[in-house]
Amino acid sequence: MYTYSEIDQRIVDERVEQYRDQTRRYLSGDLSEEAFLPLRLQNGLYVQRHAPMLRVAIPYGLLSSQQLRKLSYISRFYDKGYAHFTTRQNIQFNWPKLEQVPDILAELASVQMHAIQTSGNCIRNTTTDPFAGVQEGETADPRPWCEIIRQWSTLHPEFAYLPRKFKIAVTGNSETDRAAVQFHDIGLQLRKNEQGKTGFKVFVGGGLGRTPVIGTVINEFLPWQHLLTYLDAILRVYNQYGRRDNKYKARIKILVKAMGIDTFKAHVEQEWLFLQDGPATLTTKEVDRVTSHFSAPDYSQLPEESETLNRSLASNKGFANWYKRNVSSHKVKGYAAVVVTLKNTGVAPGDITATQMDHIAQLADRYSFGILRITHEQNMVLTDVRKDDLFQLWQELESQSLATPNAGLLTDVICCPGGDFCNLANAKSIPVASAIQQKFEDLDYLHDLGDLSLNISGCMNACAHHHIGNIGILGVDKKGEEFYQIMIGGSAGHDASLGKILGRSISRAEVPDAVSRLLAVYLEQRLENEPFLATYRRIGLTPFKERVYETGH
Repeated sequence: MYTYSEIDQRIVDERVEQYRDQTRRYLSGDLSEEAFLPLRLQNGLYVQRHAPMLRVAIPYGLLSSQQLRKLSYISRFYDKGYAHFTTRQNIQFNWPKLEQVPDILAELASVQMHAIQTSGNCIRNTTTDPFAGVQEGETADPRPWCEIIRQWSTLHPEFAYLPRKFKIAVTGNSETDRAAVQFHDIGLQLRKNEQGKTGFKVFVGGGLGRTPVIGTVINEFLPWQHLLTYLDAILRVYNQYGRRDNKYKARIKILVKAMGIDTFKAHVEQEWLFLQDGPATLTTKEVDRVTSHFSAPDYSQLPEESETLNRSLASNKGFANWYKRNVSSHKVKGYAAVVVTLKNTGVAPGDITATQMDHIAQLADRYSFGILRITHEQNMVLTDVRKDDLFQLWQELESQSLATPNAGLLTDVICCPGGDFCNLANAKSIPVASAIQQKFEDLDYLHDLGDLSLNISGCMNACAHHHIGNIGILGVDKKGEEFYQIMIGGSAGHDASLGKILGRSISRAEVPDAVSRLLAVYLEQRLENEPFLATYRRIGLTPFKERVYETGH
């Protein structure tokens, strides 16, 4: 993984001391609330329903065991002993004291982490596929490109006060998009042209929230050398023409829609004329420098098949269920990638205790070269596990309630903190997730359903990306009462689609049964091996709507 240079470390350390002074001045009354607001936001500090919330960047979801131990320490010493992973591959502390945040930032800096630009109207944490670099079928490893974007965008003076927040995602897989690139302000898909040269398919103007939009292709093939200059051109057009008079219409998706993609692209191309082949043009030397930080670990030469693994699978059904759902193939023979789901029933999805963090850090050191990944689905991944070690790893995960065998299943719910924590929420989301998990505990039933994403957001800001879940649930306010709107048919992949609203909103108590009726239609109507999304696209919304709202329900 990328290691800070002396300059990187100095920048982060100086930022900590700068913010320490700003916090001191605010607490002493020398800095107004209005002046302090943008300063704390660009250092990741929000004020939530009950306490401040600090969002810490995990660049493109890559984390070392040492860093995870530091996060565990922070959660114990400065918080309430747990933290929360988000859909943006970040981690959030929900109970820090405002006056202690500079100390937390100093702790983070000691392990090459920070909270810079995790909020505010700036370029946020760049995200990517949590299996980057270890999966077959990749055009190229996206992590070096994410790091290049991170270095370019961090504290970029021209883009410190954009019209609104700005999010970039990168994928290197042409078959499976685990980064939802079409739902970002800029989405980048690595690809090869007919001459075998590497470049990017560039999407612009995607996003969710109040106005969900699938991104539009603005460049089918951007040569890699021009990545930063082209991003600069897009950001400059947005900075110049994006609305600042209405925050609900300030995202780039609104600008692209208002201009039309052809006009927007013409502005970008005109701006690019001044930037193309300029100082920000990437060189082979620079790309090689960054890529060298992502060299493969010291893999052993192993056979493809593991007799130890096969014996364990045959003799232990619990392990076999976990292996079926939580273990993925690896491009190196004899290795596998393991998803550690943070989706135990009764625990907020994405939450992890300090003890669990310490345990997973130990497991990463023992089984996966000391490296972990954070996923869009609020889970963790150990990417480089020997197949011979899988049974032992499973036992150790089981001892800490970290071996729930539901990766990609209905109960692997993506969920925002909702009304339990967030000031913006219209309704609670965590209790809804818990109720659904409790209703669908039968593992055989879940495995029969197969891959099925369910996303729950507490408000239209869509932090849990409910629009792109196969089943999406949105909390709404009806005259002071919490109700929930259901939509179906969303997809975050290369076959991107937005879910369609099923009908009128329903009470919290009705949600689990409504989901059950949706699934009943699917099981009745599906063809052999047909996933939920394919069935929905084949038969349409009406059969599902009729079943959920049929007389008597």
